[in-house]
Amino acid sequence: MPAPVLIIQTGDANPTLKDSYGGYAQQIGCAAGLCQSELQVVTVYEGQRPSCPRSYRAVFITGSPAMVTDKEDWSERTAEWLREAAELDTPMFGICYGHQLLTHAFGGEVGYNPAGRAAGTMHVKTLECCREDELLGVLPPEFPAHMLHMQSVLRPPPDAIVMARSPMDPHHVIKHKHNVYSTQFHPEFSPEFVRAHLHYYADIYRGCGIDAQALCEKVSDTPQSTGLLRRFLALHARH
Repeated sequence: MPAPVLIIQTGDANPTLKDSYGGYAQQIGCAAGLCQSELQVVTVYEGQRPSCPRSYRAVFITGSPAMVTDKEDWSERTAEWLREAAELDTPMFGICYGHQLLTHAFGGEVGYNPAGRAAGTMHVKTLECCREDELLGVLPPEFPAHMLHMQSVLRPPPDAIVMARSPMDPHHVIKHKHNVYSTQFHPEFSPEFVRAHLHYYADIYRGCGIDAQALCEKVSDTPQSTGLLRRFLALHARH
């Protein structure tokens, strides 16, 4: 049997949304085209720890309701593991919290987004450096992606390359190494999940001055961003 793909689970959807749409790890596995037997999910926020990075073909890091800046013990231990994995040339793809945690692990700065809370479907613009990139070069100059976050990357790591930006975030996609990428957007989320999230938390968004219903009406399919997970495995997963 080939080595599994690791999903580092840093948090999860609330039980109501999870029952209807699956948890974060399940959604990533589905979007990446993986069956259960090809995956190992390690729930780090509940105290589980991954094995040696050499044990995995590739790694995905999920989003989370937690905040990287809280520097919880499980999060800091995971950041240390990510540094070790990078030294061992492990292919990794971080999403939302995973994007921020990789940035934190490699010496960048994470904090609350000065532009405010981001939610719904927004357009991401690729930078010129994407054109020659094996993974990201297939993307159009602008494409839709789903976003649900309060914190973002304020300063990328010293050796990182910023590959794309969004209206509320100049560091929306980062290439950390030749086989380590991260996105603030969620390639794994379906439009149905995003709409359900916005409906569920409508009162909280209203308290932030955000009209969740108006955002729901703008939610759309995101085929370009979703396709990145399968393409990442095809290009970078160890065989």
